Amino acid sequence: MDEQLFFKKLKSLYTSKEIFYFLSSLEAMSDTMASGALQRISEVEVDDNGLKNPEGVLENEVFRALCFQFEFESSKLSNTGLLNALQALVKLRIDPQSSLMTSLLSEVEERLRKGQLTLKNVCAFGESLLELEGPSCVTLEQIVNHMQGKDIEKWSPREMVMVYKMLQVTSGEGEQYQDLLNRMNGVTLTIVSQLNPKYTSIILNSLVVLHQTRAVALVTALCKHSVKHIPYFTGDELVNVLEAFLYFGHREQIFTEALETHVPKSIFTMHPQTVSKVMQYCCRKMILSKPIFDAVAEGFISDADRFTTDQIAEYIIPFGTLNYLPPSASSLFKKLETILHTRFNHFQPRTLLNLLHSCALIQRYPVNFMPKIFSPYFLQQLQAQPPGLDRTVTSQLTQLFLTVTLECPFYEGPKLLPKYQVKAFLTPHSSLDIHLLKRVKTGLLHLLKKRIYFASGVSTPYFYTVDIEIKLDEEGFVLPAAQCEEVHRRIALCIDGQNRFCVNSHNLLGEEAIKQRHLQLLGYEVVQIPFYEIESLQNCRKMAEYLHKKIFPHTCGLSC
Repeated sequence: MDEQLFFKKLKSLYTSKEIFYFLSSLEAMSDTMASGALQRISEVEVDDNGLKNPEGVLENEVFRALCFQFEFESSKLSNTGLLNALQALVKLRIDPQSSLMTSLLSEVEERLRKGQLTLKNVCAFGESLLELEGPSCVTLEQIVNHMQGKDIEKWSPREMVMVYKMLQVTSGEGEQYQDLLNRMNGVTLTIVSQLNPKYTSIILNSLVVLHQTRAVALVTALCKHSVKHIPYFTGDELVNVLEAFLYFGHREQIFTEALETHVPKSIFTMHPQTVSKVMQYCCRKMILSKPIFDAVAEGFISDADRFTTDQIAEYIIPFGTLNYLPPSASSLFKKLETILHTRFNHFQPRTLLNLLHSCALIQRYPVNFMPKIFSPYFLQQLQAQPPGLDRTVTSQLTQLFLTVTLECPFYEGPKLLPKYQVKAFLTPHSSLDIHLLKRVKTGLLHLLKKRIYFASGVSTPYFYTVDIEIKLDEEGFVLPAAQCEEVHRRIALCIDGQNRFCVNSHNLLGEEAIKQRHLQLLGYEVVQIPFYEIESLQNCRKMAEYLHKKIFPHTCGLSC
């Protein structure tokens, strides 16, 4: 039968039964046709869970006859027939130790050693080995060594992708192939526009695994190129792309905008793990995207019962971190509370603490679960889970304790014992904009005339550190910062630089919002000095005038 007609007919068949019936009607066929038939069988009979009908395929007489011929006539096969058959049999999960697979593998290895395989053949062989044997396969190193001497400029995108994948499992932590990678990275940069969604995702993933932090131009080009593929990435492919953005510290506004279009339209069909990665990306990059967060909230309300405990936490924690309540907040947290009541003991202790702490940041108080969190049993569980009761954990516990004390006066459950409380909350060094603080201090000095009238970095008895504190007596006069008697009012100036806000936003992050809320409840008059209000002030006098209006709005200004 003519090969072109054969493959056209084969493509129209959708079950192994139809394919076997068709094959049994032929008197003879080439090895290319036979291997093509095996490939078609693997396409229609294999899904994500493996072979759909093992007995109906593997025990079929036509299938067994094909395998017999491939095993005992492997030396007579064309390169295409040999490698297509190998790929199909790997996909059909044929035992790698079987005499059939051993015969085919030995034949390909022999041809590789003799230099009888084309570049396309070598890549097809590498693909099969990756599926078959993974990282332990020594032959992959031989293939990579074979490829090093080839002209990379002539590789097709598929061949380039296959070598990246092989390098992922052969290079380990060493740099023995770094010269090859440098050449590949340079050539790949010239063909980025030709890469489809699958290849874009694979190469980005390879660059992460191979720690290619110096390939800045390639990473940037791939990240920009990935924008147009967002609607077409599979879930796993999008996860790879997002992980690359996170690993290389990359951020593209047009990428976020593409996600904002894609996620709301696809939220009910996206895999929860993919959505979790989108939320992790937004959270780590401090991107408050209301279209994404609102859609994710709806997806959670609808489908959270089938999520893992980690996925539940990954969906919810960014809402607290970025200090955002979606329109469906009431239903969202009602759903979360229902899940926690039924699955509380399924959560890892640290995951649970992170989840409940994030709820407290946005005033969704987990009061019903505090007795369990503060119980000796749960605290022992936290201590047993590495890294144990570190500073982060004890800070979260302390902040939860402070939250129920200040914001939930009706709470009458167990308290957090002093030995689990921190003396002061960790303030990340990056959270305070030193340049902004200096400008405010200079303005205050101009306003108050002497440095003794304000203090910076003031530790309070309530775990928080105040950026700048000003004390007033009963008549409203400013007292020296060191004075402790006759203090009637305390003003806490919060110097909020850009790093205390979500990216490109005036929305405070959750950690800063809860701090300002608590300082107010502890008796401070909180005055927020946000970067966007003072960045345009040209000189010291204008800064002083601004501070006067913010701190002393009811008194006469500097011009009086």
